[in-house]
Amino acid sequence: MEQRLTAEIIVQGQLDAYNAHDLERFVAWYAESVLVYQAGKAEPLLQGRAALAAHYVSKRFNLPNLHAELLNRMVIGNKVIDHERVVGMGEHPIEVAAAYEVINGSIQRVWFFNPS
Repeated sequence: MEQRLTAEIIVQGQLDAYNAHDLERFVAWYAESVLVYQAGKAEPLLQGRAALAAHYVSKRFNLPNLHAELLNRMVIGNKVIDHERVVGMGEHPIEVAAAYEVINGSIQRVWFFNPS
């Protein structure tokens, strides 16, 4: 019997792949038509899995010390909200939040909340 993946398992899967710098596994958790938003902006920052992959390969996974520590997680149905401390992007760690919407077994939309 096939186990249905929950929103929390899917979001944890992408976080594990992020921390492993495994681009192929990371983007596999996202829908082909994923939309990525910066909180407060009407237009998506990234549209589609290919754009997501291009962004992460050139702006995240090229940073050897990049790592996100999960500080808190809320799960409300198909929505998962993570509060993370990210190191390796600069001199000091930063705290961010990400809200994920999971539909049909993949992440369809993401909203990122940065400190500034």
